[in-house]
Amino acid sequence: MKQFILGLFAISLLVGCKEQKQEEEMPAINDEQVQEMAYMDYGAEFSNNDVIDAMELGAMYQTMKVGDTAAVKVKGIIAEVCVNKGCWIKMPVGDASATVKFKDYAFFLPKNGQGKEVVLNGKAFKNITPVEELRHYAEDAGKSKEEIAAITEEEITLSFVADGALVEKFDNPDVEEAAKTEE
Repeated sequence: MKQFILGLFAISLLVGCKEQKQEEEMPAINDEQVQEMAYMDYGAEFSNNDVIDAMELGAMYQTMKVGDTAAVKVKGIIAEVCVNKGCWIKMPVGDASATVKFKDYAFFLPKNGQGKEVVLNGKAFKNITPVEELRHYAEDAGKSKEEIAAITEEEITLSFVADGALVEKFDNPDVEEAAKTEE
C-alpha cells in the first residue's frame, strides 16, 4: 500500500512539473506588447491609440489654411530621409507629401529608414517655406546643383513637428545622436 501511495505521489509530482514547464515556455503576449516589440522608440513616449492614417492627414491638410495647426498621431511610410543626419523625413499624405521635423532637434530618425512604417505624435500645420530652406532640404536630400538652383520661389508646405516617433524595427538602423544642449 505504501508503494502504491508513493508511486501515485511521484506520478502527480511529475505531471505537475510537466504542466508548469509548458506554461513557462508559452508566455502570454497581448496585442499592445506585440506592437511595442514591432517599433523602435524615438523622442517623447506616447501611446499609439487614436492614430490616424496618412491619407486622413492628407484630407485634414486640404481644409487647413496657412497658420492652422492640429495635434495628431499619424501612421505612414517614410518616403525620404535627410541623408546627413536623419533630422527630417518626408511622408506621403494623400496626393502630397509632408515634411516632418523633430521638436527642438531632440532626436533624429534612421538615415536608412526609407520605406519603413512610422507613427508620429505631434502637430500638423501649413506654412510658407522660404527659398533658402527649400534649397537646404534639397541639398540634404542629395539633389544635384542644378535641381537646387532651380528652386526660386517660396512654397506653401505641409509640415509636421513630431515630439515622438515609432519606427518599424529593422536591422542596423543608422541613427545619429542628437546634440545635447545645456540649459
